[in-house]
Amino acid sequence: MFVPQEQPSVIATSRRNVTIGVPASESEAERRYPITPEAAGMLTDRGFTVRIETGAADSIHYTDTQYIQAGASVTTRQEALKSDIVLHLAPIARADARQLQRGALLLTLFHQSAQDPAALCTLLERGITSIALDLITDNRGNMPFADILAEIDGRASIAIASSLLADASRGKGILIGGIAGIVPCEVTVIGSGIAALAAARSSLGLGAMVRMFDNDVYRLRGAIRELGSAVTGSAIIPHVLLGALRSADIVVATPLKTPHILSSDIAREMKRGVITFDLAHSTCPTFPWMPTIDLASATPADNDMACNRRTCYINAGNAVPRTAAMALSNAFITMLGDITAAEGVTNALKIMPGLRNAVYTFMGHPVNRTTAQTLSMRYVDINFFLQLS
Repeated sequence: MFVPQEQPSVIATSRRNVTIGVPASESEAERRYPITPEAAGMLTDRGFTVRIETGAADSIHYTDTQYIQAGASVTTRQEALKSDIVLHLAPIARADARQLQRGALLLTLFHQSAQDPAALCTLLERGITSIALDLITDNRGNMPFADILAEIDGRASIAIASSLLADASRGKGILIGGIAGIVPCEVTVIGSGIAALAAARSSLGLGAMVRMFDNDVYRLRGAIRELGSAVTGSAIIPHVLLGALRSADIVVATPLKTPHILSSDIAREMKRGVITFDLAHSTCPTFPWMPTIDLASATPADNDMACNRRTCYINAGNAVPRTAAMALSNAFITMLGDITAAEGVTNALKIMPGLRNAVYTFMGHPVNRTTAQTLSMRYVDINFFLQLS
C-alpha cells in the first residue's frame, strides 16, 4: 500500500534585475562613451539589464545592432535615464537630472569647474546618489578611473603631436626622431605622474629627446627610475624650464601636486609652431593665456588655425574615444561587480571607503566640500548618514 509522503514545494523567488542606463553625451566637451558592446554583454550575463540610447555609441563607431547582439536593449534617452544606475561621463544637464528616477545611482566624472548648480540642486531634490568616478580609490590608494584617463591622455598627446608634426602642409613635415644622422625632436614634459609617464614613454619610443620637470622631487625620482637614464629630470627651476621650453618641439603639461602656471612672457620665448598640450587644463590651466583647441570638438579648420602659431590643445583623450571606452569598460565591470557583491549601493559605501569618498550627493545632501561650496550649502559628512541607515 502506497503511503502519501510530503514533498517540498518549489518556491520561486523573484529578484528584480538592476537596470543600467547609458545615455548619449550631448556635451561638445565629451566624446568618450563608457561602455562597449562586449562590456554590455558581460554585464547582461551577470544579470544586469543594460539600456543603451539609440545612436549613443556613434562617437566610438559601434552600432546599435552590435549592442543588441550583445544582449543590451536600445531605447530612448528618457528610458535610459530612468534606470537604477546611470553612466554619464559629461556633466549632467538639469533637464536630464529631472528624468532620473528618485534614489537612482549616477556615475559620472566630477567636473569640478563645470558643475551646474541648477543640475546639482535637482540631484539633491531627487535623492540621487552621485559618485565621481575620477575620485574613486582602491584599497592600495590608486585611482583606477582617473589613472586610466590620465594614461590615455598622455599617450594620445604624443600620438597627435607626431601626426601634426609630420603633416607636410599644416605642420613641419618632420618625424619626432629615430633617424640616423638627424637630431631628434625635443619633448618637454611638465609633471611626473601617470599622464607624464605615458607621454614620456611614447616620446622615447619614437626616438625623441625628453626632459621632465616636477616640483615634487620624490615623485620625479620615481619617474626617472622607471623611465631610465634616457630622460633628463629636473625640479621646476624657472631658468632651466625656460631653456627647455625655448628649444622644445612638443610641450606636454600634466597635473602637478602644486600647480605651476606659466606667464604669458614665455610665449615669446617658445618656438612658432610648437605643439603644446595642457592635460591639466580642466583643474588648473598651465597656459591660461594661450588660445586653446578642444580635441573633443576640433575640426580640420582648427588645425589650420594652429599652423605656425602657439596654440594649446586640450582634452587629448577625447581624440581617441574608442580606446577610452574599452579601458573604462574593464573598470566598470569590476566596480559594478563589487557593488552587486555588497548587495546594494549603501552597503558598498559602508565597506568600501574608496567608493564612499567619491560620493558628492547622497540622501538629498552635498557630501563633498567642493559641491557644498558650489551650492553655498553646508557640507555634511556622508558617514553620518551611513551610520543611520
